[in-house]
Amino acid sequence: MASINYKQFTIGVEEEYMVFDPVTRELKSHEQKIVSEGQKVIKDKVKAEMHQAVVEVGTDICHSIEEAYNDVALLRKTIHGIAGNIGLAVGASGTHPFSHWQDQLITDHVRYNQIVNELQEAARSNLIFGLHVHVGMENRKMAIHLANSARYFLPHVYALSTNSPFWEGRMTGYKSFRTKVFDKFPRTGIPESFDSIEAYENYVALLIKTNCIDNAKKIWWDLRVHPFFNTIEFRICDVPMTVMETIAITGLFQAITAKLYKLRNQNMNFIQYQRALINENKWRASRYGIDGYLIDFGKEEETNTRALIYELLDFVDDVVDELGCRAAINYIPEMLNKGTGADRQLKVYEDTKSLPSVVDYIGAEFLSGV
Repeated sequence: MASINYKQFTIGVEEEYMVFDPVTRELKSHEQKIVSEGQKVIKDKVKAEMHQAVVEVGTDICHSIEEAYNDVALLRKTIHGIAGNIGLAVGASGTHPFSHWQDQLITDHVRYNQIVNELQEAARSNLIFGLHVHVGMENRKMAIHLANSARYFLPHVYALSTNSPFWEGRMTGYKSFRTKVFDKFPRTGIPESFDSIEAYENYVALLIKTNCIDNAKKIWWDLRVHPFFNTIEFRICDVPMTVMETIAITGLFQAITAKLYKLRNQNMNFIQYQRALINENKWRASRYGIDGYLIDFGKEEETNTRALIYELLDFVDDVVDELGCRAAINYIPEMLNKGTGADRQLKVYEDTKSLPSVVDYIGAEFLSGV
């Protein structure tokens, strides 16, 4: 059996941050000042997003989890510093606790204007903040096989990332309401499995030919083989509140990919489950986070979500040291212990009965662990 080149599993991390007024704690347009100042320092690692109160950052292609940590930490420090210099604050949460999307300006850009023109209110109300993790692959043919299997684990990792319990000043009852907002878009959610990369590309070509989309980036699934790069892109997670949470989740996605690759290398495969079944777990993860039950489809029974996450850690354990992400993965039990971003936001609200205090907490945690 050929030895595995673990260096192929490179990482790229994209995060979306909220920009807010430190006095009113409302979301606030930065008039692209953060982007233009940021580009002087970190070049194209910072971008405008559809809403002007959002900043998107992305790392370089990282060859280790340590590189990814350093890059994300630098991005957060840089954006935090620039925002502070112009009298604004930044934070990482899947939704803002109380700002209303109707009050927010849309960035004037051809692509965003097109999306708003097509999707109307669904686009204008899409004021949410996510985490995207890219894991490198030897080729797209392998990527589609691994993506098919990786779909099963999306709800488990998503539960860990839940960080959006409030929406427009209301407690939603969900640990992640962000996904409910995004569900209004077409081509979202858990994807179907594809028999081959050709089947996937034929699907994309058909959508383009019939004017459903003009390019494959308008496929917004929770997991996709990237339209242009040899990467699997995990898109299901809320943006985590802290750097350590982002890096732990990134390490877990990298380890899941490497483990599935290792199984395939041994002529084994992880069982494929229907999208409809995986969706049941996604709903449970969004509603209850790590405090509920997911379905173990192998045993056909409900199982405590925390127990399933520990099972997942056992499942990937034999690739973690080769990847060099042991320290990142070791942070996950601490996340289970202290609660997700959503759990901590709800605790602050329970203690203070004040949504501005929740925003203050989100802002204070932004550089925690840097």
